[in-house]
Amino acid sequence: MNNRWNQFIYKCWAPFYDVFFNNGMFYRARKKVFQDVYFTSEQRILFVGVGTGADLAFIPHENVNVTAIDYSSEMLQKAKEKYKNSSITFHQMDAQQLTFDSLSFDAVVASLVLSVVPDAEQALKEMTRVVKPKGTILIFDKFETKKKSAAFPKKIFRPFVKLLGTDIGLSFEHVFEASRAHLILKENSSVMLKGMYRKIILQKVEE
Repeated sequence: MNNRWNQFIYKCWAPFYDVFFNNGMFYRARKKVFQDVYFTSEQRILFVGVGTGADLAFIPHENVNVTAIDYSSEMLQKAKEKYKNSSITFHQMDAQQLTFDSLSFDAVVASLVLSVVPDAEQALKEMTRVVKPKGTILIFDKFETKKKSAAFPKKIFRPFVKLLGTDIGLSFEHVFEASRAHLILKENSSVMLKGMYRKIILQKVEE
């Protein structure tokens, strides 16, 4: 996957993305991810890879300072249309090269983005850079499971699925390793498809 291909494929996905990824089990999974997450009016929250804005429905965005970014202008436009009367600030931006100052946000939310960007390790490093000490990074994404029975089918289908704009073979442990010195793993739990889709909460250490 690369940025140019992602721009094209998510331009194609944008008109009907919510039909597949904000309904049924995906809606229930998103709801589960946010059910015990609380934001306050004093906090600055960054949504990385906000897409069509599916996650924004699960937070009190009317009372929270929210900034949302996405690389796809078409996906971002969908989010803007949904929340055109809100105070949310939207930017087209690459998750691998955030233009925000370091230590700018109290929390970062990243749903289904690490499995999409060309360099997931770099994206997590950037999230870590912009979040404040003791701040949290909330991740909802699909990652490689440790079940050996699933390894061979995934190996076969992984190149074809990548053409659809996502990676089904990404190892969270591998991605996390590059930022381990700056983050504490607070939660790593299954939310869908027997652990393939997971809720992960990271906290930045005090430096």
